[in-house]
Amino acid sequence: MRMTPTVIATAVTLALSACGAPSEQAASEAAEDGALRIGVSPVPHGDILSFVDENLAEEAGLDLRIEEISDYNTPNAALAEGELDANYFQHRAFLAEWRENGPDAEFAYVTDVHIERLGLYSQDVESVDDLPEGAEIAVPNDPANLNRALRILQAEGLVTVDPEAGETATENDIADNPRDLVVTPLEAAQLPRSIADVDAAVVNGNYAIGAGLTEDANILAWEPEGGDYVETYANGLVTLAENAEDERILQLVELLHDERVLAYVQSTWEGVVLPVDADGAVVEAAAPAAE
Repeated sequence: MRMTPTVIATAVTLALSACGAPSEQAASEAAEDGALRIGVSPVPHGDILSFVDENLAEEAGLDLRIEEISDYNTPNAALAEGELDANYFQHRAFLAEWRENGPDAEFAYVTDVHIERLGLYSQDVESVDDLPEGAEIAVPNDPANLNRALRILQAEGLVTVDPEAGETATENDIADNPRDLVVTPLEAAQLPRSIADVDAAVVNGNYAIGAGLTEDANILAWEPEGGDYVETYANGLVTLAENAEDERILQLVELLHDERVLAYVQSTWEGVVLPVDADGAVVEAAAPAAE
């Protein structure tokens, strides 16, 4: 009988050289026993993979070694260095941005798994209309998600973003700001903690869930969908290009799109995390049955 692998939780906030990065000893042991080493953000990625591991992997003969990593830098660096076989925490826009600035490594984006909707949250303000003149709004500071955050503010009529800024708009590309909002970029992981100090914050879905914002804070707006929303912002499985056809990777792709996984995502994070099926389509939550 296959032993249930231990989920290794690492609290890291620096790059691969940090002491919290996956250890060379753990990487070597995983390589020797044939386990698939995957670096993930704890929520929802780690939860989704744990569901796969506990309910589907053994029957499929797949041994998963899940390493939870709390920052956005280490998973790609560890993959490039061969300390991970794959990671699952990012969307294509983030990966494209990382490729421009990261080490020279050939990565393959293998499949979409889910979308974490960015939301505009507030502790005290109850609606967008109630945001005061000069309100401070915190947003993610990484370029891909900063652009997404500004699109929420624009969709709600709070600002107008210069169209020439494209998909890399920053607070400096705000062309019209009728309420004189103060837009403050912060590291994504810090945004939930900023809620008490600002009027509102645009928070990534994983951090909002982890901090309980989806239950305890006021949700003023969701990011607009449409266009190439899934293709750009779905979070997916990434590996080295040379391993894209690895049998273990292909097996995991199949399991991630299993109907039981889709149902788990739907029921666990209703409306905040949207599962994406094998055809690249968002699986909408089923309507409640009529009484």
